[in-house]
Amino acid sequence: MSFSEHSEPALTAEILRLTRLRATLAHEANRPAAQRETAFVPGVTPVPYAARVFDADEVEAAVKSSLDFWLTLGVEGEAMERELAAYLNVKRSLLVNSGSSANLLAIAALTSAKLPAAKRLRPGDEVITCAAGFPTTVTPIVQHGAVPVFIDNDPVTGNADITQLEAAFQPGRTKAVMLAHALGNPYDLTAVTAFCRAHDLYLIEDNCDALGSRYAFAGQAAQATGTFGDLSTQSFYPPHHMTMGEGGAVNIARDMRFKVIVESFRDWGRDCWCGSGVDNTCGKRFGWQLGELPEGYDHKYIYSHLGYNLKPLDLQAAIGRIQLRRVEAFGVARRQNWQRLRAGLAALETYFEFSLPTHAKTWRPDGFAWTHADAQAGPRSDPSWFGFMLLVRDDAPFSVAQLARHLDEKKIGNRRLFGGNLTRQPAFVQLRRDNPAAFRSVGDLAGADRLMRSALFIGVYPGLTAPMIDYMIETVSDFCRVAVKKSNSQP
Repeated sequence: MSFSEHSEPALTAEILRLTRLRATLAHEANRPAAQRETAFVPGVTPVPYAARVFDADEVEAAVKSSLDFWLTLGVEGEAMERELAAYLNVKRSLLVNSGSSANLLAIAALTSAKLPAAKRLRPGDEVITCAAGFPTTVTPIVQHGAVPVFIDNDPVTGNADITQLEAAFQPGRTKAVMLAHALGNPYDLTAVTAFCRAHDLYLIEDNCDALGSRYAFAGQAAQATGTFGDLSTQSFYPPHHMTMGEGGAVNIARDMRFKVIVESFRDWGRDCWCGSGVDNTCGKRFGWQLGELPEGYDHKYIYSHLGYNLKPLDLQAAIGRIQLRRVEAFGVARRQNWQRLRAGLAALETYFEFSLPTHAKTWRPDGFAWTHADAQAGPRSDPSWFGFMLLVRDDAPFSVAQLARHLDEKKIGNRRLFGGNLTRQPAFVQLRRDNPAAFRSVGDLAGADRLMRSALFIGVYPGLTAPMIDYMIETVSDFCRVAVKKSNSQP
């Protein structure tokens, strides 16, 4: 039978049917835990700290998009931007090619001449951030000529020590705060937003590790992290709460001036806001006079910013739309997995200081006790955990490096808390040598040092099965037992 005897819809349907069949056969290991059929073999089957979780729906969406072959950001991207904004309840979300690019664009947006002159971020101005975390939360500050001001971390929450905010502030120089929600744990947004309001500062939430996390001001309903600042960022890299492979987003919480600015920096710096393949959205494509260009110069080739090209593919957005529908269920699994680990490791508090959600006082088998006697009246946080942190106590009979090696030998994935104290990283050490004024710190950063020296995290992602989690608990418990026995046997 010739191709001409097949209708295009029938061919497409057959291709997608076979795609789903192949995906079901080939990707069993990537399904959510409840759909996994292959038996887990302790010590043989790897237990990643994170991985892609998907099924035939995502594969079908990717193949269908590739058959259309639009490639560049288009209808799937526009749909995902609307759906992500609706999920978060923000004004607008703009897709980019990575979470790091999202952070770059968020900082770049603050430098725009389209913002009020007094608030615009200029070379030499300062942005408050925290010392321990992922480097690309901070590097865009340096890359745009501004000065990161490092405050310390609270080792228990992993987040910024908000008691140092006022000490970090410099009137006339501080223009913004940029902080990440560490391992999905919302930072103290009550204190941070109040500080930003008091000093008229921009707030950028790095929400890359926290999609689906929630925070509530005292006496108010919880809302999604990524909605409290002026801008927030997402990462859709495979270990994160959902994935597009590579990919990310900048979220605009309220002020739609940022929509045109972020879009411009993302799309080569152009002044035109037409979508790909679209012309004359403004109705006066040849009616502008900007800069020193001649009147009537084509608006599609007028550039108001020194921009980039940081868009993802439409195929990635097609995958992302399916993943976004899973985020709530993924969050439920992450919370359950974290609680299972915490309960299983409860007897090891002699050796580890375990994390707590912001505003929690203690962990209990049925949840948490909160710092405010009435949990509903006080501020509270609800992390969609990115990982389970193990903070080794200083007097433990083993080091975090020894624990990491043991976990690795047992095929249990683990990671340090990203870059640890970033000021100790080679790039920042060199930056300080080249320019001692390139960044400054508040205090001795002892908390960040402790996280660098003594913390790692293991997985809670939705692909982990109960036997995998129990194996992690057993492995860590056995390691501690052997370490104590060795320590006690030494003269």
